[in-house]
Amino acid sequence: MGDLKLRCELVNGQMKGLRVNSSGVKGLIRQSLEAKKFAYCPYSKFRVGAALLTRDGTVFTGCNVENACYNLGICAERTAISKAVSEGYRDFKAIAIASDLCEQFISPCGGCRQFMREFGATWDVYLSKPDGSYVEMTVEELLPGSFGPDDLKMKQVHSIPNEY
Repeated sequence: MGDLKLRCELVNGQMKGLRVNSSGVKGLIRQSLEAKKFAYCPYSKFRVGAALLTRDGTVFTGCNVENACYNLGICAERTAISKAVSEGYRDFKAIAIASDLCEQFISPCGGCRQFMREFGATWDVYLSKPDGSYVEMTVEELLPGSFGPDDLKMKQVHSIPNEY
């Protein structure tokens, strides 16, 4: 009997479709659920874990780490990506994100969306619940019309004639 592979999208705030049983995705989600156990969140008590899959199959996990100076905390997604980058990886295939939210799928904050976008717009993001169910999106779907590295490439500027 094969896997059911119906896509679940979040489009304009609406859930469409469903995706179930892809062992690779399920394994990545399991790793994000495990990473969540290491979260350091004494202030919010909001645990988040992430598992980042590189193009060569290497997985980096991360958890949120809070700080008494709130803005110095780091999210799970940025922890996993930073670990991968610090090991020389820049090409990512997917990231799974987990939390303790049961009523809705976890969604990355705006800062994490932009951080993910730095490394491409077309890789997959799996937003999960503790029971392992998930929604699949791309970075581009999470951050449409985004600003990325290509926007900083130098373009030839034509000089404006001096007509003084």
